[in-house]
Amino acid sequence: MSELEKSSDNIYSLNRNEDNNEMIVKPKKDFFIKGVLIFGCLFFLFSLYELNIDYSNLLEGTVAFFIMLGDMFPPNISEWAYVLPAAIESLQVAILGTVIAVVISLVLAFLAAENLAPNKWVARIVKSFATLMRVIPTIIWALIFIVAVGLGPLPGVLAIAVHSLGMLIKVFAQSVEEMDGGKIEALKASGAGSVQIIAQGVIPTVLTALMAWTILRLEIDIGESTILGLVGAGGIGWELMRAMRSYDFNTALFITMVIFVMIFSVEMLSNRLKLKV
Repeated sequence: MSELEKSSDNIYSLNRNEDNNEMIVKPKKDFFIKGVLIFGCLFFLFSLYELNIDYSNLLEGTVAFFIMLGDMFPPNISEWAYVLPAAIESLQVAILGTVIAVVISLVLAFLAAENLAPNKWVARIVKSFATLMRVIPTIIWALIFIVAVGLGPLPGVLAIAVHSLGMLIKVFAQSVEEMDGGKIEALKASGAGSVQIIAQGVIPTVLTALMAWTILRLEIDIGESTILGLVGAGGIGWELMRAMRSYDFNTALFITMVIFVMIFSVEMLSNRLKLKV
């Protein structure tokens, strides 16, 4: 047998041994995932028992809901002079809050991105700040700002801006961290400063991602701006709450239809913009 045949046999035998080893090795059991699943199931059953839910009320409430739904028709459009300006105010609140958040996030995201931050501690501090802004719901921020600045659209704008800030810093920083580091290193090697690196290398690369996240956040903020009116932060939500408290279900239906048309139109427009981007 020639040396070539011997070496090929050795290679094949090695491959067979490696294949056999791969067949022998068993995947490790992930006890953490199993533990989480078991805990989740047990906690779900415990919650069903602990909350003492009266399912007869659920049945009665379903019947009452359909009765109320029937009382809503036909919608009362005579209040359009109050409802439409309130809808426009909700749009204004959402747009102002989103724009403020985008402007501030563009600055802080570059400090939160580990490939651009001066050091890892700066990135961690900024990300921690974004987490704090994000974990507190928008409606809680609205209540805080209502106490601080009073009723009206201003607390709604501030609440949306602060909560959006938490999300946008995170996603903008992730978009920057996912870009190819070779372009940044090339600009550094050519003697470019931090501003030049961001303006000439980073922003052109991640611009599409930044615009997509901004459009998505605007959709979310328009939906939230309608809810903030329920706590006195202005907009069409205030008109809806007033109609429901006075049992004016026909006007409430008209307001709900306006909210649907407003959010659906913005979503269709944002989808067109995403296709263009």
